[in-house]
Amino acid sequence: MASIAQPDISPVFFEDTSVAFASQSDLQLRKTYWLFAMMNQPWLVNLGTFFIKLALELRLPVKKLIRTTIFEQFCGGETISDCEKTISALGQSGIGTILDYSVEGENNEACFEETTGEILRTIDKAAVSPTIPFTVFKITGIGPTEVLEKVQQKAELTTDEINAYERVRSRVNSLCSRAHTHGVRIFIDAEESWIQAVIDELAYEMMGKYNRKQAIVYNTYQLYRHETLPELKNAYLTAREKGYFIGAKLVRGAYMEKERVRARENEYRDPIHKTKAATDQDFNAAVDFCLEHIEHIAVCLGTHNEESSLCCARKMKKKDIAPNDLRVWFAQLLGMSDNISYNMAKAGYNVAKYVPYGPIDAVMPYLFRRAQENKSIAGQSSREYLLVKSEIKRRGISTI
Repeated sequence: MASIAQPDISPVFFEDTSVAFASQSDLQLRKTYWLFAMMNQPWLVNLGTFFIKLALELRLPVKKLIRTTIFEQFCGGETISDCEKTISALGQSGIGTILDYSVEGENNEACFEETTGEILRTIDKAAVSPTIPFTVFKITGIGPTEVLEKVQQKAELTTDEINAYERVRSRVNSLCSRAHTHGVRIFIDAEESWIQAVIDELAYEMMGKYNRKQAIVYNTYQLYRHETLPELKNAYLTAREKGYFIGAKLVRGAYMEKERVRARENEYRDPIHKTKAATDQDFNAAVDFCLEHIEHIAVCLGTHNEESSLCCARKMKKKDIAPNDLRVWFAQLLGMSDNISYNMAKAGYNVAKYVPYGPIDAVMPYLFRRAQENKSIAGQSSREYLLVKSEIKRRGISTI
């Protein structure tokens, strides 16, 4: 698709809470306020996480409380059909949905097959829905991590492990093939560095098959790693040589603490940038690179960073790339950074929300990570809390 001349567009004001929270009633806004007020207290996050885990292990009746608080904030429901209300509400604001089956089940073949089947259903759903622009999966959801790690290490595999890895490749291919058949874009999520190289290999194998006419398969690039920006540039060169398009989802990264602990314990170089500024620099450089090569790269910015979002919007305007050019998307998680999502969508940009779903018990690991992420990312909970507080003040309503 060629670049099209950019029309006059509305400026983006991330401080406009009237847009960010327009879809929330006063009652919903109060609930959001109190949730982020609690998540803004690190000690309370730690305490709450401990007691929720304990309550679930003891089978205490806490699911209703979870459902009406953290689950409601960050998840669309327990099934695809449960997510219909969220999909519709987002669509009315010009925001797409990325259905993310966030179940972290047991590490066995039956679970891998079940997860594969569910992701196929998300692809089929996206194929008939104009407001579901992407689907997504993690390779560790459809195959054993220990086998992926041995493949990356080029260790000798047993016959069972060889067969297990071939099943992983077959599942990845079935997902990407279905996506290609329906013209549905599909993200392959990034994971830890000790299995990322083999994930990359699978992603590029799928791109070589299915990205001949447009970007259907997207690999995910974690820019908090030293080597990721050069890897993106090399991937582009390889794709040009072999005649396929690159799909690139750009993120900063989600496994920093785990990566650093493992690097220390195993005495190898920490793969993560030493400073956030270095990560930001690489992220913005990756955006620049993708926009410079927009004829051959489709990009999605998976970011909650306001400056990176604005920076990309400015560069798009400078390069005469229309805000609604389908090769450029912005994505945030449901329940977070609504000031970015809703204001960019109002200004005419392509925006989608990750909408996790699955049975409450099974998605709790995801929810615990969201709580910890809000606590660990500098200012994340405070920013969300202050935005909601500002909107409550603007509406002139009480917090109780």
